[in-house]
Amino acid sequence: RSLEMSLMDFAKRAMPSSAYAPTATLQAVRGATNPAFAAASQKEYGLDYYLRSALAGGLCCGITHGAVTPVDVVKTRMQLDPSKYSGMLSGFRKVVAEEGAGALLTGLGPTAVGYFIQGWFKFGGVEFFKIQAAQSMSEQEAWNNRTSIYLGSAAGAEFIADCFLCPLEATRIRLVSNPTYAPSTIAAMSKMAREEGIISGFYSGFGPILAKQVPYTMAKFAVQGRAADAIYENMGKTPKECTSSENVSVSLSSGVVAGVVAAIISHPADTLLSKVNKAGAGGEGSIMTRLGRIAAETGVVKLCTQGLVARCIMIGTLTAGQFGIFDIVMGALGASKFHFHDPAAHE
Repeated sequence: RSLEMSLMDFAKRAMPSSAYAPTATLQAVRGATNPAFAAASQKEYGLDYYLRSALAGGLCCGITHGAVTPVDVVKTRMQLDPSKYSGMLSGFRKVVAEEGAGALLTGLGPTAVGYFIQGWFKFGGVEFFKIQAAQSMSEQEAWNNRTSIYLGSAAGAEFIADCFLCPLEATRIRLVSNPTYAPSTIAAMSKMAREEGIISGFYSGFGPILAKQVPYTMAKFAVQGRAADAIYENMGKTPKECTSSENVSVSLSSGVVAGVVAAIISHPADTLLSKVNKAGAGGEGSIMTRLGRIAAETGVVKLCTQGLVARCIMIGTLTAGQFGIFDIVMGALGASKFHFHDPAAHE
């Protein structure tokens, strides 16, 4: 009986009758309004908000990852064949000279599609988990625990997102490491499934992708959130008091900081992911056996440093762009992004 009542209560809170009204009041979400929500925005954080967050997240990730495909191509080549591709600029020149400028867009299809799907679940999931956590506590508790909320929300959302991203990321790396493997994304996925099977072909890098993406996303959202708080505090304004252009500027600035920190933390796993998806890498055996061989052959220093500068440039730019585009799209969709609020600052 208690379980039934709990489920009914959750359904009533998560799916109010006005769930699709963008200007619905917070009372539609909860009988007793949480001040943390009232301080952040007068718009409802219901199903429509999460769908808008997911769409904005899909667009910002798909656009930014697609835009940096040339950098990612060279970065991946540097990780897979460091003796041939020793630097970013020389790597660009070598790829263009040997394969033509079009080679820099290798893997654009699976990159754009894969990261749109990932962004949908990642940004939408972070907003959902973050708001549900904040809704369960007082305004002051939400503010005091905002870093833990960011970390937990990001970890949960990223795990879900990676289940969908992994097959497309494996396909992208296969096409980048072997441009003649297949003429298109669909053809490459079909060939990989036929020759290697679903698990071995598409999920051999699931462990590394989790090791790469989960810490990366946790650092990305937590650092961006705290950096943005510091910038707003220095400005002497709250997000609600800022213009849309000011909020976007804060997102861009804090995104650069978050991107560089996240890139450094997740780089060893990114190198492993690039190597394990190269045909024949690590020899025969289980995924963990292959990963162990690759790590031993590469060495800790190279795992942490091969392609790091290129990745910091790419991820710093990419992360700033993601948070900036996310804010712009959310504004265009008529949604007001949830922000934590410090009640002590306005007493």
